[in-house]
Amino acid sequence: MTLIETEAALHEAHRDNHTHRDVNGGWLRPAVFGAMDGLVSNLALMTGVAGGAVSQQTLVITGLAGLAAGAFSMAAGEYTSVASQRELVEAELDVERRELRKHPVDEMEELAALYVSRGVDPGLARQVAVQLSRDPEQALEIHAREELGIDPDDLPSPLVAAVSSFGSFALGALLPVLPYLLGATTLWPAVLLALTGLFACGALVARVTARSWWYSGLRQLVLGGVAAALTYGLGALFGAAV
Repeated sequence: MTLIETEAALHEAHRDNHTHRDVNGGWLRPAVFGAMDGLVSNLALMTGVAGGAVSQQTLVITGLAGLAAGAFSMAAGEYTSVASQRELVEAELDVERRELRKHPVDEMEELAALYVSRGVDPGLARQVAVQLSRDPEQALEIHAREELGIDPDDLPSPLVAAVSSFGSFALGALLPVLPYLLGATTLWPAVLLALTGLFACGALVARVTARSWWYSGLRQLVLGGVAAALTYGLGALFGAAV
């Protein structure tokens, strides 16, 4: 193998191996955490009510009500939160757009100074700033990225956030109720299915963390189990008191 071929092979190996995790989580993290939230909250709700020695019908209604209330609450909260964030970002973009229109030279110098602060030679930084500032839309995008840390072309959608939160929470909250809908008459099948789901969600979270899948899964299983046990104890205590 020649020197050129060796360097090409090393470059190819570096390119294939030099990858990073998705530190933002992409769609996986909000989906998994939404399902996990639905699992823990509805499991805890149902075990708390079960601790009060209620009827099976009451327990099923409680689980379905918890699913619906939690899913709609999550959807409404996500929609409001993301819509407010998007409106704030758009307002800041309007401010930057006006500044670029009224004071183009000052904004260009500001961009050049930013590159200089990051170690770029002043002359080269100014040339880059001049070239990037020729197109107003490109200049807006660059200033938004550098000054605000946002991408104007990739703003979050409130509707997508609401729908995904609703779906993931509802899916997670359904697991503790599902055994009863399939004919179970005791709480244990619901608890076992929910804990299995918690372990699976924790293991999936390991895809966006540095932890091993079994550690993340076991950690979530223990936390969810403790929450269910505590609410069961509180339900039994309150049920006895009432």
